[in-house]
Amino acid sequence: MTAIRPLLSSLTRHKGAVAVIVMEIALTCAILCNAFDLISRRVRDIQTVSGIDEAHIARILTSPLGPESERWARTNADLDVIRSVPGVADVTILNQLPLTSNSSNSSFSTTPQGATISAGITMADPGVFSTLGLKIVQGRAFANDEYIKVSEATDDTRFTKAVITKAMADKLFPGQNAVGKALYMGEDTPIQIIGVVERLVRPGKGWAASEAKEYTVIAPFRTPIDFFGQYVIRTKEGFKPATVLSAVDAALTRANPNRISSGSETFAQMREDYFASDRSMAWLLSIVSVILLCVTAFGIVGIASFWVQQRTKQIGIRRALGATRTDIVRYFQTENFLIVSGGIVLGLILAFGLNQLLMAKYEMPRLPWIYLPMGAVALWIIGQLAVLAPALRAANVAPTTATRTV
Repeated sequence: MTAIRPLLSSLTRHKGAVAVIVMEIALTCAILCNAFDLISRRVRDIQTVSGIDEAHIARILTSPLGPESERWARTNADLDVIRSVPGVADVTILNQLPLTSNSSNSSFSTTPQGATISAGITMADPGVFSTLGLKIVQGRAFANDEYIKVSEATDDTRFTKAVITKAMADKLFPGQNAVGKALYMGEDTPIQIIGVVERLVRPGKGWAASEAKEYTVIAPFRTPIDFFGQYVIRTKEGFKPATVLSAVDAALTRANPNRISSGSETFAQMREDYFASDRSMAWLLSIVSVILLCVTAFGIVGIASFWVQQRTKQIGIRRALGATRTDIVRYFQTENFLIVSGGIVLGLILAFGLNQLLMAKYEMPRLPWIYLPMGAVALWIIGQLAVLAPALRAANVAPTTATRTV
């Protein structure tokens, strides 16, 4: 405290300059802490593990046209064409895939009138497990006779057996084996759980930030292609999905050009497109954070350089009285540390307030406490590095300067 008191006394003589730099540091700290949180959330989203064999998955959005009575014949013909293309390992018809925008969801509970959780419903034909590369960790997959053929007349989509994800099983039946347990969609007939897959992320960005993104129910359905208009293909090892996809697309067009096609893409392209805005936001926030740190560092350098120039005589006197270069450097670094610390304290309060505003206006989650010390440490390091050059310049002031300026 004996060494700090003269520093505090000196700072009170420059209240305006100190206040400006403290506010600059506070604003940088507040924005930096929240930016760290937002960037980390975007990065976690981008690294989402979908649960499928992404490297070998592609899809074609297409639907052959014709009388409704021939919808199954058209579907079977398409499936035969796809399977005949070299490089195709398997194919399935799905209503939804991970990392896409279209999502089918419903509420499920363990009792007819119990508390519910929301889960995605993947309606899939017999090829779903082999095509997507899903891993069964409990129970079994559907037997062929358990798949429900969607009625051409009613398109009935009720089901009594299901496979669910491990995350959903752990949520509904913690510490238990979910196989054999029942699910309810309202007061309907119970749905028996016959198997659990390791992971299958449901579509839609609304679930990206919560554990609910891994709540998925797989329902056994045989559906014609015009029901969902999406073939999902798994390619063999050694074949490039993009190349196989082009061949499949061309083969389908040759076999039946009378169709509506909305494009085709590999899962790698789907992931790239799905997270394009998240990557852009992460880069934007990173650039803004770097710019703020640079502006703050330049502010500290400017103030410190100004003070070195003003205190040349004082520094020379201290050097003449025996102060070493290390003492001079330590003086400016300690002074800067006090200023930065004051700004950080105020900045942490502002960071909490900014997070409350984001929570209220944009439904953002609470700022994790870990980002507060991260922001503080970053600013302390930047502050010490920024003041180093002016401090070294001050340390080089010769003792004779004191006598020359008397």
